[in-house]
Amino acid sequence: MKVAVIGAGAWGTALANLLAENEHDVMVWAHEPDVVESINTAYENRRFLPGVPLHNGLRASGLIEQVVEGAELALFVAPSHVLRAVAASAQRPMPTGIPLVVATKGIDRERLSLMTDVVDEEIPGHPIVALSGPSFALEVAHHLPTAIVAASTDAAAAKLAQQALSTSAFRVYTQSDVIGVELGGALKNVMAVATGIADGLNLGFNARAALITRGLAEMTRLGVKLGADPQTFAGLAGMGDLVLTCTGSLSRNRSVGLEIGRGAVLSEILQGRETVAEGVVTCESAKLLAEKLGVEMPIVNAVHKVLFERQPARWALVELMTRDLKAERD
Repeated sequence: MKVAVIGAGAWGTALANLLAENEHDVMVWAHEPDVVESINTAYENRRFLPGVPLHNGLRASGLIEQVVEGAELALFVAPSHVLRAVAASAQRPMPTGIPLVVATKGIDRERLSLMTDVVDEEIPGHPIVALSGPSFALEVAHHLPTAIVAASTDAAAAKLAQQALSTSAFRVYTQSDVIGVELGGALKNVMAVATGIADGLNLGFNARAALITRGLAEMTRLGVKLGADPQTFAGLAGMGDLVLTCTGSLSRNRSVGLEIGRGAVLSEILQGRETVAEGVVTCESAKLLAEKLGVEMPIVNAVHKVLFERQPARWALVELMTRDLKAERD
């Protein structure tokens, strides 16, 4: 079928290439003209996924209306902080009623909405699917074994995404807990910044394990408050993605935390990066959402203090360890 992929960063390009290899007719939208040219002429995304040869049937365009024309399925893979504007620009030319798959991970800073809600608000009248799970774009592009989740309240839409994307190396599971899948994908990035900070401070493996485990408890606590199934956080989009992002050397969010733990300044770190570390953006949104709902998220608060309130990283970790003692389970 004809598939539109909106967003040509590393993840968008890897998904578009996977779809093209599955013999779908795929066109990807890129904001950057050099990315369009690179994909169309060199069959490579030299800016965001260098060194990976792309399928020769994959095409790119800088015009969203050209990309979505005649599409039977559309994937949104733009960064979270621009997703609303990108979705709004795709609303008019989007074919009526086709399933929209949202592979962006984050929480909208403006309205504290999940990414599927952002797309639904800007392009109403479509079945929406959340795509999330432990998946580094580079490994997917190199056909290394990966398993993720397609979640939707519309079972047919989730099944369509599953069938379109699945390969012998890329296994897609379906489920219906969109809130849990989305929150797992968004909040694990904040936890990865936290574990990176701890690693940068050389606090040891015990500290990393504690942060991952208690981070999962925070993610679950917020998810349950919003109506998610707590079991979702024990799955691929919860624990799976959390472990990968907190420990993997390819994790952008962990690497940001690592540099901060070693003494670097956030503004300088971000200035030298081509790609977005979603955990930095999501940290602010997650803190505001937790405060709005009255949910305790001490790790999110500690990361926020380090990133935006100039608290020394080691002090933030000390505060976490010296909080009032309590039972492990809420």
